Amino acid sequence: MNIYTQKQRWKLVLAAVAFLIVIASILYTKNLVDDIRKEEKQKIKLWAKAVQKKANLVKFTNELFEKIKSEERKKAELYAEATRQLSTDLADVNFVLKVLEDNTSVPVILTNEKNEITKNTQSRNLDSTRLKDTVYLRQQLNIMRHAYPPVVINYYKSKNLYLYHKDSKVFTDIQMVFDSLTKSFMNEVAVNSAAVPVIYTDASKTKVVEKNDKIDVKEIDTPEKLQNKLDYLAQQNDPIEIVLREGEFNYIFYAESEILTKLRLYPYVQFGVIGLFLLIAYILFSTARKAEQDQVWVGMSKETAHQLGTPLSSLMAWNEHLLELGVDEKIVEEMQRDVKRLNTITDRFSKIGSQPALVPENVNQALTNSIEYLKNRTSKNVAFHIHLPKDVIQAQLCVPLFEWVIENICKNAVDSMDGKGEITVTLSDVPEALFIDIKDTGKGISKSKFKTVFEPGFTTKQRGWGLGLSLCKRIIENYHEGKIFVLSSEQSKGTTFRIELKRF
Repeated sequence: MNIYTQKQRWKLVLAAVAFLIVIASILYTKNLVDDIRKEEKQKIKLWAKAVQKKANLVKFTNELFEKIKSEERKKAELYAEATRQLSTDLADVNFVLKVLEDNTSVPVILTNEKNEITKNTQSRNLDSTRLKDTVYLRQQLNIMRHAYPPVVINYYKSKNLYLYHKDSKVFTDIQMVFDSLTKSFMNEVAVNSAAVPVIYTDASKTKVVEKNDKIDVKEIDTPEKLQNKLDYLAQQNDPIEIVLREGEFNYIFYAESEILTKLRLYPYVQFGVIGLFLLIAYILFSTARKAEQDQVWVGMSKETAHQLGTPLSSLMAWNEHLLELGVDEKIVEEMQRDVKRLNTITDRFSKIGSQPALVPENVNQALTNSIEYLKNRTSKNVAFHIHLPKDVIQAQLCVPLFEWVIENICKNAVDSMDGKGEITVTLSDVPEALFIDIKDTGKGISKSKFKTVFEPGFTTKQRGWGLGLSLCKRIIENYHEGKIFVLSSEQSKGTTFRIELKRF
């Protein structure tokens, strides 16, 4: 098993463990929220019952008030009717007033035939200290005129008196109590007693009678916003119907508390923050790991170049000595080529350790040299094809490193074809960049591995280190500011790698 596969398996195991921890935490928090929600729901039900009971009390008070109000009106009308009946039989106004004196609660004023107040105007149940004050009497008469129509008393032929009345003080006091109770209901029960967002509306559900401070005014400042808010609240809890008067329904809309809503979102926010922290930590550790890998690459490259330097110098001296001894020149020439090759490899490793200098180079020539070198050292069963444009194309290159990339990709292609097949190298000059496509007829690469093949440690060979393509990526992208990727691949048909370089 190669290093990359081991690392991938450990990543999957750790990801699975982390996923299980997250799921377990979310389920635990969800159960906790559900328990709190049930408890709060029970409290809301108790609050709703209290609201309904208080509403029933208001309704009962209102019904009592209406009954007393009706009795008061009947009482005033009874006195007026009695006066009218008596006046048809007796023309004595004093007797009529005697009947009116029996009224001890309903305020009344009896005007003359001109419907006016005079010094002799009779009244009942008004301020006893101001009965002679005509201004006061006129004020009271004006109030009575707006309250109820007068009772006309015909006391002689076409002559009439007019009896005006208004609600009694008892009735007025009861009305004040009822209004106070209604206001108390709206303020204390529908608003202040609930630790949840509450809106109290009229029967049409279009007018807000009251709301608590947990409802923002901006949320309901237009009919559309109000309707949306009421729909949202109704989805959470059925509105409570409040009957304050017979046949007249008001409604209380309410939702879950803000604390419960926040608590429900808490695990997701929590794991979002943890996820962000882990992402930042991963980026930092990846950066540190990459820097550490770079240091390893640099150290290994410099050490390799240093180790190769001494035997190379010795080999070059031995070649010169063999020439002096008269050894076959062809043998010495081949040995010199290999020594030169080793020198090139040493130069490559030394350049890995530092930023190489890029200079304008002939890309056609660099590709040709690389392919020719490989042809002479590869099985005859591998056919190389190279397609180059007629014009010479130049790019900023470090030729030893660039040729190393071409050789690595081609060697991997030969291994993928098991030493038998075709390798085609095509150089294309397009407006956006230079494209170098290297195509083989090997085993192919699955689509899921298109990116991972460039990771250090990834290999399909029994004895491979998985560093070749990783080194190619570093040379092209870090040193030449280009791109290298798998352009296409089919299982058992082959793979095409593409290198993109900036034009000179």
